[in-house]
This record gives sequence, structure tokens and C-alpha cells, in this order.
Amino acid sequence: MLERISRMAGELAEVPGVVGVVLGGSRARDEHHPGSDWDLGVYYRGRLDEAALERLAGAPVAGPGGWGPWVDGGAWLRVDGVAVDWILRDLDRVERVWESCRAGRYEIGVQPGHPLGFYSSCYAGELALARVLADPGGRLAALRGEMALYPEALREALVAGAWEAGFLVDGAAKSAARGDVLHVSLCLARAVGVLVQALYAAERRWCLNEKGALAVASAFPSAPEGFGERARALLGAPGQDAASLTETVEAARVLVEETRARLP
Repeated sequence: MLERISRMAGELAEVPGVVGVVLGGSRARDEHHPGSDWDLGVYYRGRLDEAALERLAGAPVAGPGGWGPWVDGGAWLRVDGVAVDWILRDLDRVERVWESCRAGRYEIGVQPGHPLGFYSSCYAGELALARVLADPGGRLAALRGEMALYPEALREALVAGAWEAGFLVDGAAKSAARGDVLHVSLCLARAVGVLVQALYAAERRWCLNEKGALAVASAFPSAPEGFGERARALLGAPGQDAASLTETVEAARVLVEETRARLP
């Protein structure tokens, strides 16, 4: 299958506007299972020949912006019975985000499929962890080489962002007293997500999305004892009345304080 994917990447690289193609996701990191999708990051500049992409795909292709403000667009295909995803990436935008990361700046955008929000630093992490399949001009390989070293300024910024977890717990405490299950649950989920982002950054690891991130972060040396189990207990059953919700929020407060105390 890899040979077939590599041929596809070469064909994609010939489409006007495409700069190069990488293999991303779990298969690029050798963390896949037999049924894992094949994720191809299709990097382009300027005007992209969408008609040529659709001819190559033999299926509809969502153009830039078709899937939301951060996940540009792409296609969901079946190749020899296997799921293959094309994911478009505007290389000019990726380069701008990378410069921001190096300066310690990041954004969190609203994006379908990303309940915690889309962290702009994901653009850099995707390429840093990818495997280049087609790169005629060598730009992707050069950029990926720059990203081999996690920016210290970004590390500091994401770790500092853990302050929000405490703010969220304070808000959840007020809602818990009113028995507001929805608001408490949302606050706690985001608080844990923010802590996970900070723990990844503390270890100079790229966090690409929420899937599987809690389990990975739980094993980091900077995570407090029982971080994963305690977070799962908070999120799995926060409670249904003021008393139980308040008890959960107080447990969350302790976890937030312990985690922040261990961060650099």
C-alpha cells in the first residue's frame, strides 16, 4: 500500500499549485493499527487547480476553506478498500504560523472536529512529525528540518497558557452550585485539555489534536501522579446535582494546582 500511496503523492505533486505531499497521522509516526487511515498532507501555494485534483481523485474535493477556517479542505477516498484522506494545507499560511511559533505566539481557532479548538501550532507539528513523500523543490524538507527543534518561546507560551485551567475551574465552581451540568462539564473538559497542551509543551512534544492526547500526556515526567486516572474520573462522571458537581470541581482544582506546580 505504501508504494501505491507514494505514487499518488507523486501524481499530486504534479498538480498546478501543489508544492509537495507528506504522509501524516499515525502511519507517519509508526503508531498505526491495520485499519488506520492513510493521511496525505497536500501543501500548496497560491491558486490550486481544484479541477485537476478532482480528476486525480475521481471524487469530489473540498477546495480551500471547504472544511472550515483551519482544516483547509481535501477529500475522503477509498483506495483498494482502504481509507485515504487528502488534507490541504496553504504553505504560505503554514510558514506564517511557523514564524509566530518561533516568536512564542499561537492562536486557538474554532474548527469542526476539534472540540478543544484548533491550536495553530498544530501546523508546525504536523509537518515536523510527517514523512515527506513528494517535494520537487525541497521546501517541505527544509521547513521540516527547521521544525526539528521545538521553539523555546512556544514552549514557554503554551506552558504559561495553563493559567486558563484555574480560571475555568473557578467558573465551574459557580455553575456547580447551581447544578449546571453542561457548563461544569465544558469547563472541566477544557481545563484538562489546556493542561494536556501545557504538559506536551513542557516535554517539547507536538500535540496535534485531542485524540489520544490524555493517555500520552499522563506518562510524561512532568505530569502529577495519577494525572490520567484522575482526569478520566472528573470527565467520566462529573455529577448531576450541586453537591456532586461541587465535589468534582474541587477535585479538579487540586489536579490543576498540582499540575501547574510541576510545570517549568
